[in-house]
Amino acid sequence: MSTPLTQSVDPDGVAWIIFDEPGSRANVLSAAALAALEAAIDAVAGSAATALVVASAKERIFIAGADLKELGSLPDAASAARYSRRGQGLFLRLSALRMPSVCAIHGACAGGGYELALACTVRLASDAPATQIGLPETGIGTIPGWGGSTRLPRLIGAEAALSHILRARLVPAAEALKAGLVDEVVAASSLRDRAKAVALELAGRGRARRPAPPAPAEGFYRSLRESTARRTSGHLPAPLAAIDVVERGASLALEPAMEDEARTFGEVTAGEVCRNLVHGFFLREAAKKRSLEGWFPPAPGKPPKVARVGVVGAGVMGSGIAHFLAAAGLEVVMRDVTPELVERGMGAGRDLFGESVSFRKLSDAEARAGLARVSPTTGWDGFGDCDLVIDAIVENVGAKRRLFAELDAVVRPDALLASNTSALPIDEIAGHVSNPGRTLGIHFFNPVSRMPLVELILGARTSAASADKALSLDRSIGKLPVICRSSPGFLVTRVLFFYLNEAVRLWEGGVPTESVDAALRDFGWPMGPLRLIDEVGVDVTDFIFGEMEHYFPGRFSRTRTCASMVAAGLKGRKNGTGSGFYLYPKGGESLNDGATRALAAAVAPQGADPAAATSRLMDVMIAEARRCLDEGVALSADDVDFALLVGAGFPAFRGGLLRYALAR
Repeated sequence: MSTPLTQSVDPDGVAWIIFDEPGSRANVLSAAALAALEAAIDAVAGSAATALVVASAKERIFIAGADLKELGSLPDAASAARYSRRGQGLFLRLSALRMPSVCAIHGACAGGGYELALACTVRLASDAPATQIGLPETGIGTIPGWGGSTRLPRLIGAEAALSHILRARLVPAAEALKAGLVDEVVAASSLRDRAKAVALELAGRGRARRPAPPAPAEGFYRSLRESTARRTSGHLPAPLAAIDVVERGASLALEPAMEDEARTFGEVTAGEVCRNLVHGFFLREAAKKRSLEGWFPPAPGKPPKVARVGVVGAGVMGSGIAHFLAAAGLEVVMRDVTPELVERGMGAGRDLFGESVSFRKLSDAEARAGLARVSPTTGWDGFGDCDLVIDAIVENVGAKRRLFAELDAVVRPDALLASNTSALPIDEIAGHVSNPGRTLGIHFFNPVSRMPLVELILGARTSAASADKALSLDRSIGKLPVICRSSPGFLVTRVLFFYLNEAVRLWEGGVPTESVDAALRDFGWPMGPLRLIDEVGVDVTDFIFGEMEHYFPGRFSRTRTCASMVAAGLKGRKNGTGSGFYLYPKGGESLNDGATRALAAAVAPQGADPAAATSRLMDVMIAEARRCLDEGVALSADDVDFALLVGAGFPAFRGGLLRYALAR
């Protein structure tokens, strides 16, 4: 019978608990795994072993944490508190064994996996890049509830512990060592040998008492609560709950502190915010496994790999796409019409690779190799060998048609022809080329290196083989795809720009700039719609408003303020400066009402009604999203919610636009 872990005792008296979930690349602390761990602890306790090592047989994941499907199914706070006590009790039994225990961490060690490690006497980590350690629970709306909120402050102090808990991210082994999350970093090849040696050493000399970490500075908790409340705008209860648990636990013994942790865990985990954030997590996980189901019948075999890509256009998007693909290991040829434009694109690429090095995403050698994979050109040399060519030129149907006609004569008959357009229907751009089945849209979002979403756009004649090949590429380069049927604006741009247009209409009716933006920030958007227009570019926004009016003449009435602003030179925040609805002097930000109101029709100022403004703008988005579903632009409400969460910044704690619409 298969089991998620094995337990044994070697000839030297060292007990081993090895996690290895059958048929999975990850170990998860499901109910079955916890039951198996309980049985293994019983067996170790009853054996003649003098020490214990806990390890994993997986290549990249030690333990990924609790089973989120189980966590998401907990019906109420009482059930969630019992769930917490179950894990706490098991880990308390592990920590109370008569023998020392060593946790040998190789691969990702997240949440409940690290809480298990905290229950061991000593923690060793491999130096492999895959080894990432931490407590990400507040990122999904809950707190570490299997002892992490109680044990970590006792290990490294409340200030350091809350820094990690509130950041909700995993850190590399070297950083974990520096912070005190682990006791030693070991070469991956010798991790188990070193863990056994440490276990035997501890068994021989006994466990040394760790000095108590220092108490936090006076006013620490109050100051942290204030800064956290500002950062979360009161929308996220888990970070504040974690601070409360750590502060209260500092004055309690271990087990009463654990009970407080369990009770608080139950309250936040059963809340709507946690449920919504867990839902969003699963939407992202589903996107990683996206298939063409629902669009095409299943295809046999794997699609051919894309190894060489041509990118036409070396502007912001073109250079961003080219250098992102090169960083992912593909050979890229990037074309523009003049040497100056090509060199500017290469310069942007050098900056992008330099940024990756500064943030330690790439080494110097990896960055140099990536940059070397981009071949700049002003001609068509190199395009005949491409598996895929991506158009990233100006958003103009005529220009794109001419480009695709030219590409049709240059590329291989089996090469995919894709446009990065954000709004123009694929068939209008490329449907006239020979073998139109190889044409489609691959819409990256700006900045390409940071935005995970890609819209894979299927034209009326896009073939299943072409779609499968493009989808395989999206997954291989780490993007999260959503599949859409070609339609003006596709999914994200269409829904978002109906919302932005309505925001300008609200402003034109006399609602102050800051009132519009503050209302939507309070709702949970990272920035208000007028500020977002500045970020996108007032000129770009006005162009897309024009396209939406052209394609939806009966429903989209284009506001005129953005056109007036462009004519007056107010194009938004360009390269960190400029002006639009706001001014951006030297990186600052202030209202620009004096200039913008002078361009609009005179109206009486309207009183601020944040609830009414928010409801009006959300109603517009919801209505357009539902039309996208009705028209078959997207397959499901989950696809719509995922795309707007990841591509437009819809507030994650609300779970998604259409999920929010059902709940309100």
